Amino acid sequence: MQKQPERIILGIDPGTIIMGYGIIRSEGSQPALMDMGVLSLHRETDPFSKLQKIFNCTVELIDRYLPDELAIEAPFYGKNVQSMLKLGRAQGVAIAAALSRSVPVFEYAPRKIKLAITGVGNASKEQVASMLCHLFSMKELPKNLDATDGLAAAVCHFYQQNLSSDKPSARSWKEYIRKNPGKLR
Repeated sequence: MQKQPERIILGIDPGTIIMGYGIIRSEGSQPALMDMGVLSLHRETDPFSKLQKIFNCTVELIDRYLPDELAIEAPFYGKNVQSMLKLGRAQGVAIAAALSRSVPVFEYAPRKIKLAITGVGNASKEQVASMLCHLFSMKELPKNLDATDGLAAAVCHFYQQNLSSDKPSARSWKEYIRKNPGKLR
């Protein structure tokens, strides 16, 4: 079996008030937490200044951690069209920052991210954060759950890439358990 090369994945949960991010390193079949946090834009009143800060923060994260890929949450369509437009701009600026550094971008719907982390597509932010705390052996939830949302995007991408690797699939549950003993707890 060929060993997977180490990858660094930057995950972003875009927002015009708070942008969450998480950075993981793949170590074979397990992700390792490198960093997570938020960019707070509460004090910014000019919408274009917010976009510039999102761009600059994303470039700084890319320059500091040198990720191989960016996983970003797609804007969620709700009732408020203005909110959707603002989120789309925030997402677009983060994507542009990644592209300016030649980092490939992968987009995931919020439901897909929640499903990948918790097994439930309509899980709450708290459920996602709790699962990530367990996965990375964190002692407590972060103050701002937007950080774990960014981390969730990175972990979702990690799982998607591992699922689509060249490994042959198991033909039965017994075979799957034999091949993946670390999945049982």
